[in-house]
Amino acid sequence: MNKNIIPVVCGLVIGMFLLPNSRCMAWGVWGHSKINRGAVLALPKEMGMFFYNHADYITEEAVAPDIRKYTMHDGVEHPRHYINIEKYNGLQEAEKFKTVSDVYTKFAKDSVNKYGTLPWTIQEMVEKLSNAMRNKNKPEILFVAANLAHYVGDAHMPLHTTIFHDGETKDQAGIHGLWESQLPELFGKDYSLFAEAKYIDNVEAYTWEIIEHSNGLVKEVLYNDKKLRADKPENLLFKMSPARQPAKTKFGTLIYAYEYAHVYHELLGGMVEKQMRAAVAATASYWYTAWINAGKPDLSELDPKYLSERNQKYYQEDMGDFKKGRVMGFKVMTEYK
Repeated sequence: MNKNIIPVVCGLVIGMFLLPNSRCMAWGVWGHSKINRGAVLALPKEMGMFFYNHADYITEEAVAPDIRKYTMHDGVEHPRHYINIEKYNGLQEAEKFKTVSDVYTKFAKDSVNKYGTLPWTIQEMVEKLSNAMRNKNKPEILFVAANLAHYVGDAHMPLHTTIFHDGETKDQAGIHGLWESQLPELFGKDYSLFAEAKYIDNVEAYTWEIIEHSNGLVKEVLYNDKKLRADKPENLLFKMSPARQPAKTKFGTLIYAYEYAHVYHELLGGMVEKQMRAAVAATASYWYTAWINAGKPDLSELDPKYLSERNQKYYQEDMGDFKKGRVMGFKVMTEYK
């Protein structure tokens, strides 16, 4: 269990209660927090101890981009979380653009804001993180790393790569929240999330590989839901309230019946677990790559020596759990329980 002395940004999580709808948040609070925390443990110790000293901040900050989007109504933030591949005429056409600035040379700003900028956002954030590390700017390193992790998590959610953001038809509305939030909360305790950071030779190519893989899962995500929900009445699809209406979370998101969620999860054949584990690995790899590209600065110099010494015990305990696939040492808010 981590005993960091760095203040936890509780206000960020509290702010989530202000969100009108959580279905556009890839992974939700539970998933994003697990991904960020797991990525800290997936780092090599030579840089991982610094991140571990600030694991509470990095975990809490996991949801900050969604708070900027929904609570602060930051219009600039919104397109960073997704890419509608179809609007860019497919992956091959989208990959031709190296930066968001390049995209603007072909599409109007309003269109780009609708189509999304996720892969270019990730690439820009990696460069910013590397610069922050090179300059040993501690607040910037932590802020950029935690926020980069959120976008990497988004990139591993299939419905963040398509125009079918919440289903292909109206009667599929709610599938987004089901896949990214309810399924992980219900079944994530059994997920194995162990991963290790690797150096990324080509950040641009690696990012598009993630987008391509996630987008390749869209058909399976939608098809299995269509097949399963066919001709089912509401009381078999959703958890019912005392008034016999479909129940909703505190954010207004539909809660699916446990039986439905369980069968859908099984039909996906481990997809959600695999994508979450891949997000942990990718996040740690982006952080590690930024550090290597910055010249491997000694980040331990940015913390008082006693902090790392004191956290050694807890680091070893959490690493022991992580090697067994578990991400422990913190509490996280749930939406569906």
